[in-house]
Amino acid sequence: MINRILIRLKIVQLVYAFYLNGNTNLEKAVKELNFSLSKAYELYNYLLLLMVAVTQYAVERVVKKEKMNLVTHNDEVISHKFIDNRFVIQLEQNETLKEYVEDKHLNWDGNEDYLKYLYEQIVESDFYKEYMTSTTSSYKEDRELWRKIYKNIIAKDERLDDLLEEKSLYWNDDRATVDTFVLKSIKRFEEREKSQQELLPDFKDEEDREYAERLFRNSILKEEEYRSLIRQNVKNWEFERLAFMDVVIMQVALAELMSCPNIPLSVTINEYVEIAKCYSTPKSGSYVNGILDAVAKKLQKEKKIFKS
Repeated sequence: MINRILIRLKIVQLVYAFYLNGNTNLEKAVKELNFSLSKAYELYNYLLLLMVAVTQYAVERVVKKEKMNLVTHNDEVISHKFIDNRFVIQLEQNETLKEYVEDKHLNWDGNEDYLKYLYEQIVESDFYKEYMTSTTSSYKEDRELWRKIYKNIIAKDERLDDLLEEKSLYWNDDRATVDTFVLKSIKRFEEREKSQQELLPDFKDEEDREYAERLFRNSILKEEEYRSLIRQNVKNWEFERLAFMDVVIMQVALAELMSCPNIPLSVTINEYVEIAKCYSTPKSGSYVNGILDAVAKKLQKEKKIFKS
C-alpha cells in the first residue's frame, strides 16, 4: 500500500524537518521515517474500519426504530438492506483487518456525532436511494454502493480531515493517497474470498521498504555532493536565495537519481516537480524541473548516471 509516491513525499517532509529542527542523529531520523510510514498504513486500516463503524451505527438506528414501532404498534417495515450489505459484512469479518485493529487498538468509539453525520449524508445520496429501491440484490451491487459512498462522500468530506488530524498529525498529508488505496481495496474484494480476502500489504515488496531507507539515508549523508550539483546549475539566482523547500526537494531527487538506477530519469524528475508544485512556491515546479534537468544532463555527460 505504501507506494513510492507516498515514500518520496514522506522523505521530503522528514528531510526538511531534520534540518529545520537541527537534528544530528540520523538513526533516530530513520526510525521516525519508518514510524511515519507505518502511520500511513494505520490510516488505511482505520478508513476501512470506518465503513464498518457507520454500518454498525445504522444497525443501532434500525434496532431502535423497530423497538419504537413495537411500543407504538406501528406496522412500518424497516428495510435491512443497507445493514445487511454483504460487502461490509465481509469487511467486518476480515481476519487481517480484525487482527490489525485489535493489535493497534483502533476503533471509532466516541465518534458517534461524526458517524451520525456521515450516515445522514449517505442516506441523502441518490445512489443510496437507488440502491434501497432496487428490486435486484447482489454482492456486486453491495460492493458498488460502498465504492460510490467512499468516492463521493467519504473521500470528499472535509469534516473527516479535521477529525483525523485530531487523532494523528502524521495523517495530515496522507489522506488523499490513502483514499486511493481504500478504493482500490474495495474494488478487489470478491465474495468467494470471505474473511480471507487479502488487504493491501504495508509495502508492495521488500525492495520498496529498502528503497525508502536507502533514499532517506543518501539524502542526508550526501548532502554536500547534491547541494554542490544544485549550486553549479543555479542560473540568475544565488543558491542561498533559493526556497529551502526547493533545495530539499532537489536534494532528495538527486539522491534518487544517483542511487536508484532502476527508476527512469523522467519518472524521478516528474515526481519531484509535482511535489514542488504542491509543497513549495508557485514557481517552484518549473524551477526545480529546470535545475534537475540540467544536473541530469551534466551527470549523463560525465557518465555518472547511466539511464535516460
